[in-house]
Amino acid sequence: MAFSSSDDFLADLHRLQRKFDAIPPLLEQSFIDKDKGVEGHVVVWNGAICEGGPLFDNGIGCGKGGTRVQAGLSLEHVKRLARAMAQKNAAAGLPMGGAKSGLNLDPRDPGYEQKWKFFVQMVKDSGILYEDGGVFGGFGYDVGCKPPLNALWTIEQLGSGRSMTGKPTEYGGTDYDKRGIAGFGVAVAARTLLDVQTGTAEGKSYAVQGVGAMGGAVLRYFAEFGGILKAMSDPKYGGTWIFDAKPSKKLLEDPSAENVAMEARKVSDDVSGALYADVDVVFPCALEDAITLDNYNQIKAPFIVEGANNPTTDDAHQALYKDGTFVVPDIIANPGGIIAAYVEMTSGVEDKAAEAFALSEDRIAQNVIQLISLVKEYDVSPDLVADYITYKNIFKEGA
Repeated sequence: MAFSSSDDFLADLHRLQRKFDAIPPLLEQSFIDKDKGVEGHVVVWNGAICEGGPLFDNGIGCGKGGTRVQAGLSLEHVKRLARAMAQKNAAAGLPMGGAKSGLNLDPRDPGYEQKWKFFVQMVKDSGILYEDGGVFGGFGYDVGCKPPLNALWTIEQLGSGRSMTGKPTEYGGTDYDKRGIAGFGVAVAARTLLDVQTGTAEGKSYAVQGVGAMGGAVLRYFAEFGGILKAMSDPKYGGTWIFDAKPSKKLLEDPSAENVAMEARKVSDDVSGALYADVDVVFPCALEDAITLDNYNQIKAPFIVEGANNPTTDDAHQALYKDGTFVVPDIIANPGGIIAAYVEMTSGVEDKAAEAFALSEDRIAQNVIQLISLVKEYDVSPDLVADYITYKNIFKEGA
């Protein structure tokens, strides 16, 4: 649909947003056993998007997203994440609703394994799993998980891998956390952005904030696309480190604290310092709300590609756009993990990982190109354009 002005574009966006906001969660359920010290939550946001696809056998559809393990995790937090997954899945063009599950648990808890298994069993017993005719697509890796253990524990508990994604390839999975498929997708988003906006990603400098599974994969894959790592920060490094020379292949493949200390120099105790590095592109790959109105003006990079879930607040998105910084929102840049999960749930091919990589590269590159085009055409910030793409897919109104 073409619009004559940005005002017309925004008016249609607000129409779609009101429709989306009117959708209640399809399911929100807590699983609490005080005696066992278990508190978990499952939220499924939408199912109608599944109609006509391979995940509509129950006539309702299902939602899918990762399982977060984090101290203090609440139902409201899980609801926010599930809503974001509904958008991310739709932005990727998947006929699959959004969901999130999680445990209010410190990952260092000595009873982690047993509490995870008990939560999995409680969810199974409730009948909400898609494989049992319910609307919840099952468990997957997120913050606080311990690949491959969570998958192995889930398979052991349920006697099946149908309700766990990210599992090892020998169990019919994509092993997407180990292979870094989500991080690969974020690197593809950055490569596409730089190719369109500057002509090439080759030789462009980059910084990564948060070097867990996501950030580690971004480090590796964007370097393979020709990027040059200049800064990284993470609590496990005790702050922010700068590279004066191109990092070795050894470090990119194993960004341990020891290897970083051998090749880089520490410049700050600030574990978010990589956000402010003087580079071409910054990858925020830690937790939510890392970039806010309080710190956005410290960012020097002209491009930001989001690897974490919701790392930039709405008002910071607007401020960055006004300042000329182009942000690829996580719902566009970071659906690689959920694309891999979708492949695991629906594909019959033997090499599911290869299919997940190929589908991620294709979908993410196309979406970034569409994002850039609409931003330029209507002079609207990328986060709002991403929402527009998402809502059009959710309500099946076409591009």
